[in-house]
Amino acid sequence: MGFVTDNILRNPPILLGLIAMLGLIVQRKNIAEIIKGALTAAFGMIILDAGVGLIVGTIAPINAAFQEVVAGDIAVGETLNDATFTASYGGDVGLAMFLGLILHLLIARFTKVKTIFLTGHMLWWFPFIFVAAGVEGGLSGVTLIVFGAVLSALYWSFMPWLMRKYVWAVTEDESFLIGHPTGVLSLVSGFVAKRFGNKANSTEDLNVPKNLSFFREISITGGIVVFLMYVVVWFIEPSIAAEGENAFFLGINQGLTFGAGLLIMLYGVRMLINQIIPAFQGISEKLIPGAVPALDVPIIFNYKPNAVIIGFIAAMITSTIMIVIANTFNIFGVILIPLVITSFFECGGAAVIGEGQGGQRGAIIGTAVASIVMVGLMGISVIVYSSTIQNWMLVFGGNDFSLFGPIASWLANLFSGVAG
Repeated sequence: MGFVTDNILRNPPILLGLIAMLGLIVQRKNIAEIIKGALTAAFGMIILDAGVGLIVGTIAPINAAFQEVVAGDIAVGETLNDATFTASYGGDVGLAMFLGLILHLLIARFTKVKTIFLTGHMLWWFPFIFVAAGVEGGLSGVTLIVFGAVLSALYWSFMPWLMRKYVWAVTEDESFLIGHPTGVLSLVSGFVAKRFGNKANSTEDLNVPKNLSFFREISITGGIVVFLMYVVVWFIEPSIAAEGENAFFLGINQGLTFGAGLLIMLYGVRMLINQIIPAFQGISEKLIPGAVPALDVPIIFNYKPNAVIIGFIAAMITSTIMIVIANTFNIFGVILIPLVITSFFECGGAAVIGEGQGGQRGAIIGTAVASIVMVGLMGISVIVYSSTIQNWMLVFGGNDFSLFGPIASWLANLFSGVAG
């Protein structure tokens, strides 16, 4: 089982390539089409991952600089990772993932909730946070594994399904769902945008003067935003640039890298959709009738690219203000760090959902409200995970991890209390 977990389930290119292959085999395609489809799906996933890697690589130093400003002597490199917890409970997480996948497929086969969760790395991270919640609640052994498996299966099945109408309103395509911890933030954004937005004015119809029409390109706009962020952060925390390094040109290079990462990511998205959706339809027709794949959130970025950048900016401004307030008044008893990565990916997805419900205004207002929720959720979750993965949550929380993790911890406490 460890071999399958490490080399297939936690390896998105291989996983999606095999799924594409199975779908094409079920459809009785010839060998040339099967090989081409499987490899192209794998290539698409690798290209998408490469783009995401470039984006995260440019955002991470900003996150680290904020850490230096607000948290002083906390050792970022030593504490903000999952290694310590995984060393002790990695086996439990792996078993919970394996059992959870079986339960997830059974839900899709025998209920009306036809989600198949295909975001490979999230197949690991949700059992990870649920097992950590179980540990916080005093569970261990088989009980801990079953606890993590059941909650993971329920999340993988139901959250993409709950989001489906919002996603389909944006894409006008009911062939896929979103499987990503943007769920609660996107639902909040969509709910708010529908009530306070105006669908008549789209982010894609921004009235940009002809001389500034280059701002319509997400790669250019995103690159400029990241460049400006580096320059601003450098004035606050000069250590973002190495000794002797020119901060202005560092910002330019990082902005160019971010823009290139967006282009690569979106190209990978298009390749992946073109291969995995037709192949998956073959699987759903034969094995799990009516099944719909839930894919990573960048899949919807291509539908409203301007909304992604608008959402990123709105999320960074709103959440940073809220974090300054929370830290100033010590609301959570823990120093919070600006959630740069969550602001781009999760709130970028929330902005697209908000755009689908309320246009430009919906994207901005919906994402701003979602960002306030994001900070609140992060603050609660870092308290709940005080003895396990608190520092990991400080970087990657503020999303579904930070909503369902504390709920899981409360359930674990309740269950262990009854059992004990």
